Amino acid sequence: MSYNFDEIIERKGTNSLKYDTLKRVFGTEDVLPLWVADMDFRTPDFIIKALKKRLEHEILGYTIKTPGFYNSVTGWMKRRFGWEIESDWISFTPGVVSALNFGVLGFTELGDKVIIQTPVYAPFFTAVKDHGRQLVLNPLKLNDGRYEMDLDDLEAQIDKHTKVLILCNPHNPAGRVWLKDELLALGEICLKHNIIIISDEIHSDLIMPGHRHIPMASLSDELANITVTTMAPSKTFNIAGLASSVIITSNSELRRKFEKLPNSCHLGNGNLFGLAALEAAYTHGDQWLEELLVYLDGNLDLVETYLEKIPQIKLIRPEGTYLAFLDCREMNLPQAELRKFFIEKARVGLNNGTDFGPNGEGFMRINVGCPRSILAEGMERIKKAVSL
Repeated sequence: MSYNFDEIIERKGTNSLKYDTLKRVFGTEDVLPLWVADMDFRTPDFIIKALKKRLEHEILGYTIKTPGFYNSVTGWMKRRFGWEIESDWISFTPGVVSALNFGVLGFTELGDKVIIQTPVYAPFFTAVKDHGRQLVLNPLKLNDGRYEMDLDDLEAQIDKHTKVLILCNPHNPAGRVWLKDELLALGEICLKHNIIIISDEIHSDLIMPGHRHIPMASLSDELANITVTTMAPSKTFNIAGLASSVIITSNSELRRKFEKLPNSCHLGNGNLFGLAALEAAYTHGDQWLEELLVYLDGNLDLVETYLEKIPQIKLIRPEGTYLAFLDCREMNLPQAELRKFFIEKARVGLNNGTDFGPNGEGFMRINVGCPRSILAEGMERIKKAVSL
C-alpha cells in the first residue's frame, strides 16, 4: 500500500491548535501555519480502523492495559532500535511534557538543579522553573551548521545540588540525532556525578536517511540504571490529541519514584482510545513510517533548494524530527522584528527562535510535516518577502 502525503485536508474549524489559534498566537489569521509540531497528514488507516472497532462496543468505561499494549511497545523498540525491554519497565503518562514534570518532581527537591541543553523545546524550561527548581543552561555549540554538545561547560556547572539532566534525543529544534560516542561521553559525566537522565525521545522514530537513533538507556546497564526514557507515537503518527505516551525505566526504584505522582492523580491508567491507537501504531506502523520518512526528507530538500536562492537564511538541516531551525542572523534584525517580518511580510507562522532559549536569537523554527504544495507555498512567500 502506498500512502498519499500530498493530500490536503481542511483543518480550520476542527478545534485545531495549529489552525484555529492563529489570531491569538500571531495576531492575524492571514498566515500559513508552519509552526507547532503537528503534521497535516491524515492519521494512518490502521489507527482509524482500531478506533472504529473499539467504538463498535458502545460502552466506554474504565479500561486496562492489555498484553497487546505491552507487546506492541516491546516489539517496536526491538524492531526499530534493537532495544530489548521488559513489559514491567513500561509506565504510562498522558504525554511527554507531563512526564518531564513528573520526573522533575519525583527525582528532585525544592532548590535542586536541573540541566537542559539549549536551544531546546520550550516546556523543558517550565518543567524546571514552575516547580521551584534551579534551571542550569548548557548551551549547544553551532559549528559549521551542526550543533554539538559542550561537555566541558556541562561538567563545569555541576555541583552537589545538580540532580537531573533532561536530554533531548533527537534534539528539537537543533535536529541532531546524537551519536553513540556523544551519548556515552554525556552518560559518563552523569554516572560520575550521580545525575539522573530524563531522556525525551519522542522524535526517535523520525530519523532521516543516513542516521540512526540510539536510546540512551540501551547503551549499557549502568546508563539504563540512571535513565528514564520518554517515548510516544504522537509525533510519529500524528495522534497528539489522544494524549498517550510511555515511560521506560529498568530501575525499579526510579520507576517507583516516577509513578508516584501520576498514580496519585489517577493519570497512570490511560484513556480508552489513546491506548488503542498506541497499540495499533506500534503494531502496524512500520511501512507507513518508512514512506513518511522518504516524504519528509524530500520536503527538507525543497526547503534547502529554496534557501539556495535566499542567502540571508540558512537551513540547519535536521538529522531527525520534521522540525528545522532557520538561521536568519544575516538578516540583521532584532528578534522581535524578525518574528514580525515572517508574520507581516512573509505571512507564514513559524516558531520564534528565542522560545527555545537565549541562544535561539536570530533563528526561527519551521515545521515541514505537511503536503509539499503547502510547504512550497510557504517557502515562496518567504522568498518573495526577502526580495522586497
